[in-house]
Amino acid sequence: MKKLYLSFSFLICTLLVGCAILKPVQIIQNESLYDYQYFYVMPTNDVNSSSGGVYGGVYGLYGSSSSKSVNPADIITGKMMKNGFTRLDAIDETIADKTIIISYGESGRRTAGLGYTIEITIQFTNAATRSLICSCTGEGQGESETDDIRKAVNRSLDELFSKLSKRN
Repeated sequence: MKKLYLSFSFLICTLLVGCAILKPVQIIQNESLYDYQYFYVMPTNDVNSSSGGVYGGVYGLYGSSSSKSVNPADIITGKMMKNGFTRLDAIDETIADKTIIISYGESGRRTAGLGYTIEITIQFTNAATRSLICSCTGEGQGESETDDIRKAVNRSLDELFSKLSKRN
């Protein structure tokens, strides 16, 4: 019984150490996004992650692999459209005063638990004046780098939109 208790305790401790506590999302807000109607997202590259392994059996070696990719601009575009904004393929100077330029960047990594987190920052600027409207910074942690980025972008934007007053 004591052996079972120790094994169970070890399992619980391992799970607790393996789960990182993510830092809260940081938001800087100078204006409301809802003062704008259009947005342009600066293009980002795909981030790819892959994993695999080889295992043996009676009849030889076998392998498996998987790969994932994420494009942060695609996630940002989806969230903005879901919240009522219209995407532009290019900045139109005639409506620049109603347009947001969105930039994405990876702003840090840190060791947490048995893995690491990726921190991202998303910046929203006025297309006419290039002044900062708002920004959000958040962390994500998943099974791969693509999961980390996807979670960080979603956490950051979900928190940002939950803090903003809804459009009338």
